[in-house]
Amino acid sequence: MKIIGSGGGGKGGGGGGGTPHEEKDNLDSKTFARILDLIGEGEIGGLVDGAKSIFFNNTPLQAANGSFNFKDVTFETRTGTSSQTVIPVTRNVATTKAAPSAGTAIPAGSAGRVIQITDSDVDAVSLQITVPALQQFSDEGDIFGTSIEIAIQVQYSGGGYQTVLSGSQAKIAGRTPDPYVRDYLVNLNGAFPVNIKVQRITADSTSSKLQNEIQFNSYVEIKYDQRSYSNSALIGLKVDAEQFSSIPSRKYLVKGIKVKIPHNATVRADGSLEYTGTFNGTLGAAQFTNDPAWCLYDLITSSRYGLGSHVIETEIDKFSFYAASVYCSQQVDDGTGTGGTEPRFTCNVNINNQQEAYNVVNQMCSVFRAMPYYEAGNLTITQDSPKDASYLFTLANVLEPGFTYSNSSQRQRPTVVVAKYLDLELRDVNYVEEIDTANQARYGSVIKNINAFACTSRGQAARLAKWLLYMSNVEREVVSFTTSIDAGAVVRPGQIIEIADPVRSGERRGGRIKSATTNTVTIDSSFAKVDDNGNDVELAFVINSTLSCVLPDGSIETVTVSGLNNGVFSLGQHFSTAPNPNSVWIYQTFEFSTGIAASTWRVLEVQEQDRTNYVVTASEYNSGKYNHIESGITLPVRDITNLDIPPEAPSNVTATEVIYENTGIARVKIVVSWTSTSDTHYIRYRLENGNFVSRTVDNSKSYEILDTIAGNYQIEVYSVSSSGLRSSTFNTPQSPFFVAAGKTDPPSNVSGVSLLPIDETSAILSWNRATELDVLLGGKTLIRHSSKTTGAQWKDGQNIVVAAAGNQTQKIVPLLEGTYLIKFEDDGGRESPSPGSQDSAWNNTRITTNLPAPSERLLVGNVDEHTANFTGSKTNTVYDSSLDALTLAITNNAVSTTGEYVFANSVDLTQPYDVNLRKVLEASSFNLDNLWDDRVDLVDDWGYIDQIGGLTEATKCNAAVYVRSTNDNPSGSPTWSAYKEFSNVLITGRAFQFKAILTSNDTNQNIAVTQLGAKLELQGRTESISTPVTTGSSQYSVSFTNPFKQTPTVVVTPTNQQSGDFHELANISRTGFQVTFKNGSSAVARSFVWAASGFGKEVT
Repeated sequence: MKIIGSGGGGKGGGGGGGTPHEEKDNLDSKTFARILDLIGEGEIGGLVDGAKSIFFNNTPLQAANGSFNFKDVTFETRTGTSSQTVIPVTRNVATTKAAPSAGTAIPAGSAGRVIQITDSDVDAVSLQITVPALQQFSDEGDIFGTSIEIAIQVQYSGGGYQTVLSGSQAKIAGRTPDPYVRDYLVNLNGAFPVNIKVQRITADSTSSKLQNEIQFNSYVEIKYDQRSYSNSALIGLKVDAEQFSSIPSRKYLVKGIKVKIPHNATVRADGSLEYTGTFNGTLGAAQFTNDPAWCLYDLITSSRYGLGSHVIETEIDKFSFYAASVYCSQQVDDGTGTGGTEPRFTCNVNINNQQEAYNVVNQMCSVFRAMPYYEAGNLTITQDSPKDASYLFTLANVLEPGFTYSNSSQRQRPTVVVAKYLDLELRDVNYVEEIDTANQARYGSVIKNINAFACTSRGQAARLAKWLLYMSNVEREVVSFTTSIDAGAVVRPGQIIEIADPVRSGERRGGRIKSATTNTVTIDSSFAKVDDNGNDVELAFVINSTLSCVLPDGSIETVTVSGLNNGVFSLGQHFSTAPNPNSVWIYQTFEFSTGIAASTWRVLEVQEQDRTNYVVTASEYNSGKYNHIESGITLPVRDITNLDIPPEAPSNVTATEVIYENTGIARVKIVVSWTSTSDTHYIRYRLENGNFVSRTVDNSKSYEILDTIAGNYQIEVYSVSSSGLRSSTFNTPQSPFFVAAGKTDPPSNVSGVSLLPIDETSAILSWNRATELDVLLGGKTLIRHSSKTTGAQWKDGQNIVVAAAGNQTQKIVPLLEGTYLIKFEDDGGRESPSPGSQDSAWNNTRITTNLPAPSERLLVGNVDEHTANFTGSKTNTVYDSSLDALTLAITNNAVSTTGEYVFANSVDLTQPYDVNLRKVLEASSFNLDNLWDDRVDLVDDWGYIDQIGGLTEATKCNAAVYVRSTNDNPSGSPTWSAYKEFSNVLITGRAFQFKAILTSNDTNQNIAVTQLGAKLELQGRTESISTPVTTGSSQYSVSFTNPFKQTPTVVVTPTNQQSGDFHELANISRTGFQVTFKNGSSAVARSFVWAASGFGKEVT
């Protein structure tokens, strides 16, 4: 034995020669998948292009160049006839039998092996040929594959043998060291018995190096499912399973079901129809076509898969289907930009599930814009295609309330339509998008997704998308009206009607005929309209005009008009038949810019209302839409009104600011008013350079712009006609802007000021109620007091009470000598003006008081800070020697917002008393710029001096005096009360300390306090008894309930005095006295009453 390639294991080992080559084992047993696909109802036209129309996993079985993308695939088709044969795919019975001499080789040149089939039910035999090994060896040890060829012959009922398999189909080539089995299927189609012979063609091997023995070991008798599935289109497949990991998906491009077509039609290569001659109502043999009208007709009439068991074919209006088919088959631009054409509508769909008949019929109708309906017991269809008007409507043949129009919201209308369709090149869904760029720019992208049912053309899908965009954005209006039976019974869905509506057109252009011939027509009235002055206007003749009338046969005929006089039309063309009296007429004019044509509508629905009346609903219609959608031709404009003449702009436009109340808050509005003959107006406005706000104003000649603020308002007012046309120009209340003050204007001055003292310390201050809402709502009434009794101004006053609410008319105030000053302040903090000191306007805003002489008092304290130049403690306050006044400190050229001055002087009454306390305060506010040393401009330019509105008066400052008290000895460890502001009060205490608080709400305004102090007074009082007391015969002591501040005056009055009696007073003090009654030199007991008058009441 020679071992090729053997040798030592180490370096330089022995042996020689190359490594033997062994060819790969490339013979594998084959398995075939057999598939039977139901394509649909038959009879169909079949595969469009044989194997090129079969697709596995979306790949064609046969490429366009004729080569196959998949091997070992066979197929059979059945188009779905009633007599079609079986496709031998599905096995009902398969019986395996042993072949003669099984396990032994078949020698070449012999009679081979023969089996006999006697069962006449056997449809096919599968022969199982076995090769134990197939390979050959070279002398060098290489192993290669080889081949062997056989032949299979069949003999029917003793006849001659016929070779059914030989050559390459019967050759097994390759290499395998193991047994390999191949099945050969022999279909039987002759008389029984049947002999099948297997012969070896290749010469026998004579060398052990060539292994190519072949055996016939067994066979299988096959009996197929014998169902032919009549009237069902089928495709049977036998597929080598080696090429797929699983059963592949299948698609087939087929010519669909054959339908009956008109006798005068032929089918074009693209499946559409071409007509010649005149249709006589008969249909020819069924042929394949993708014409949607006849596909629908077939679906309705088929009793096997359609509505044939419910609809009688003789009750179908074939002529309506024929008219629709003619329109569908017309060639239009295919949208590819190459100049190619295609049928307008085709139907390519596989309906593979059960659905409601109503839905399926309507889906089919949607393919070619059709609508089915019953008329006089017959099923008919109407298609949205070019048509002439079929009837006329005016207010003369329409019941109240006339014509009613409706529309959809623009923002709900699509601006982008995406249509989904089946792309035959991709063999999958594809999409086409159409955009209304004008509306998209205005309203944004409102996307509508639609399914182009039964559509395999990109051009047809695009036309559908354009159609939906057009219908949604152009023919969006719907009209409805009620008419009588004479018109309602004639009008049908899908028909085109013309309407002459004087409300829309602005003139009466239609009515009833009084009398007529073929060349003259007398109408019911020549009245056209009422002009702006209320005068009737007659219908006038216009060159280039027509008259349309309903003729006796119900048709519409339109002729030219040559004249019109007193309601009689003279016709340039004659009617074919004279119209009947009382029939409807419409007069249309077409001159440029002033013509009035009837509006056109497509009937959607006619509904019987009460046996005599019918409600008609129609959609807007433009006959130019078909060319517009299919060819991009601009839509023609149909002038149906003279109301599109722009109205005159409003005149006398004015604007006024008014304060109003809203939720308890005062706000400002601008009331814009104008004069105009229009009932509707359009106003737009904006503040400064902001965005315009636009509003439509109906039945009013004014508009309120609410919640306005100060600024420049651009306001434009337009007139709007009854047709919605806006005037070409506008007017404004003020050019270029209306200057709004908002709530920046100050309130009016206070009036009717009066003062009513209540007691010695307080009074009621009254004034007239404010008139401005911004004072009454959220505003204030400011109250100040100045110690000046003449010439006091607002800057001289100080706050003495918390401001009253803006809607108040009274306030309790401290009773002080000097001048009370009052101002209104609105909710924005703006104060009523401050006239000059000599201005008479001040007379209504202030009141001066000279206090009446009070009851006798004792001055027990007079605090004076100004005489000693304000030596007290200062916080953010300073003494200004140039002003001889206490002022707020200034830091970095800004006045302090608040400052405090604690008095240098205090008061100790040694005992607690009820004290009348009055402040001494004289102060005046001033602007820093008003000081002489701060001014650099000319004196003549000082507006404040000349009272001509220059510098603003200083009103943002205030000074208040505060006091605190204690009943303890201030030299010890007293307990002081909190500081509280006062003006004129009654307060209890022994010792008192004072301070002043200065404030400014403007860093440029300061206050000068020139007098500051307090006066403390004790009220006079009398303490007495009314019940007599008896002294006894000695000196009698009396103690006051509340000691006086000083020794009072005492008066004793005896009540039982006798002749010679007298009394003596001794030791009179602030706390009491002693009294002795005598008669002669002896003290006697007497009864008496007493009274002591003085000042102050010590609080114990």
